[in-house]
Amino acid sequence: MTDDPAPETYPSGLPRPDLSGMQRDSRVLIVTGMSGAGRTRAAAVLSDLGWYVVDNLPPQMLGSLVAMVATDPTRRLATVVDVRGGGYFSDLEAVIDDLEARGVDVRLLFLDASDETLVRRFEEARRPHPLQRDATILEGIAREREAVAAARGRADLVIDTSRLNVHQLRDVVTEEFADEAPRLHVNVLSFGFKNGAPVDADYVADVRFLRNPHWVPELRPLTGLDPAVREHVLESDGAQEFLAGYARVLDIALAGYRAHDKHSVTIAVGCTGGRHRSVAMAEELSAQLKARGYDVRTTHRDKDR
Repeated sequence: MTDDPAPETYPSGLPRPDLSGMQRDSRVLIVTGMSGAGRTRAAAVLSDLGWYVVDNLPPQMLGSLVAMVATDPTRRLATVVDVRGGGYFSDLEAVIDDLEARGVDVRLLFLDASDETLVRRFEEARRPHPLQRDATILEGIAREREAVAAARGRADLVIDTSRLNVHQLRDVVTEEFADEAPRLHVNVLSFGFKNGAPVDADYVADVRFLRNPHWVPELRPLTGLDPAVREHVLESDGAQEFLAGYARVLDIALAGYRAHDKHSVTIAVGCTGGRHRSVAMAEELSAQLKARGYDVRTTHRDKDR
């Protein structure tokens, strides 16, 4: 007994695309759910995790998008599909059926929240519900619940965000969909104050209190990357105490940044010209942060000026 061929159109009346050339073993995550429940936030977290995210996509276009992204096996595709698409949303289940029939691994994530929570969020944002029209927010929510009921029943994962803040939602999505936890990137930058402090620095350390190799004739033409200069700087009074104390302070701050969804931090280390002391201290600070497990990138802005 053979299966009946799929109808040529979706329930909405739109034509079904030809998926005969669809590459099997493709993967796609569909994010849907109630407006105000955190779809946009979840999409942003997925993007930070390396997913290729498309927002507000009519489900009928999903097959073509999966076929395009499947040419790059390293890409993971996530798409937000919701009632903003109007009548297009009614075809979601049929689209999923078509993709699964072609061997595509489809996962459905549904974001939900209580009516009271959704009403409060819309009132705080001072925006109408997309299905509210000339009715109340609560009536718009009721219309949406009816429209998405089938999708919720089919979902692989339902996340109720009623009691979650944005950071807690990030943690839940990360736990479910990250291949590994995102790392905090630390940029350590040396510079010279006479050339201006970096405008994008989160922290600025001033190491002009250390002995200046500029006044040692044999060290002046060298930089903080040369062993002789490095030894001269790191053996200055207070250098080691400063490095140890500053690294401990940064440990506290960087742990807080991780908890508050900050992905990159720039730490600037400055001396007068940016050639000797700041370079040597930036290199040593980078080494200590790397030993603590941070992903560290070190650059020297003014070393060759």
